[in-house]
Amino acid sequence: MTEVTSVDHIIIAVRDLKEAEKNYTAIFGRAPSWKGVHPGVGTGNVLYRLANTYVELYAPVAEGANAEALKAHLDAHGEGLYGIVLGVGDAAAATAAFNARGLKSGTPVDGKGRDEITGAIREWRTIAMPKDEVRGLFMLGIQHLSPADALPPAPLSEGVSETQAVAACDHVVVMTPDAEACKTLFGDKLGIRLALDHTKPEWGVRQLFFRAGGVTIEVVEPLDKAKAPKAEHFWGLAWKAEKVEAVRDRLAAAGLDVSEVKPGRKEGTAVATIRPPTNGVPTILVGAL
Repeated sequence: MTEVTSVDHIIIAVRDLKEAEKNYTAIFGRAPSWKGVHPGVGTGNVLYRLANTYVELYAPVAEGANAEALKAHLDAHGEGLYGIVLGVGDAAAATAAFNARGLKSGTPVDGKGRDEITGAIREWRTIAMPKDEVRGLFMLGIQHLSPADALPPAPLSEGVSETQAVAACDHVVVMTPDAEACKTLFGDKLGIRLALDHTKPEWGVRQLFFRAGGVTIEVVEPLDKAKAPKAEHFWGLAWKAEKVEAVRDRLAAAGLDVSEVKPGRKEGTAVATIRPPTNGVPTILVGAL
């Protein structure tokens, strides 16, 4: 049985929620699904629900334990891709399975968030994954206790068509000095399907592609050890567009710094690079030519 059913959401650590919301509303061509707070722990968020995952802009907004931890992270590393949260159907069963496979995860804990505009409440159950169990990465498991439509899809911004908007997340990139160790973590311990493992000397990398719920977790190990990171870290994001050219033209017209469209490495695809401001996240668009 595969306990992990999806990359439920992707967390981007930011200092200023309003500024980050402005950036990502422009990138996605969509308004937020939710603007919330985590009562008692000092953090707040802005969420965008896309077709296959949702994106959480996560910031310290008050005093609290989570806010202090996030501030320390921002001071040490700056803004950027903070972590991923893996969707599970049953948190207790998933925890038991992870532990049986050698990943010592915590007892599931219930949590909730409140939308600051509507007052709506969403509830969930999370599985803590200590960093020393997951190679220093920030990851959690989550079982949603509220209905799926408690977090509505991010609506199109005024004047933006579906063709011009970001539709989904294509992949999230993890940089590693040890692809084999990541293969053990994501494949053997978390049970996520490994779709491809290949080495590309012409690109100077070994790549692992894990698939969960329509999102790819791409693990990259540089073949040149001098270029390899000292430890794993989440690095960049690729957003899926129905037509890359249409999204690229919208971004350029809005004044964002975006490259020209060029053929992607995968046959039949096109890519364009979105340059800062992306709140510290290396970012590309990918989709059909």
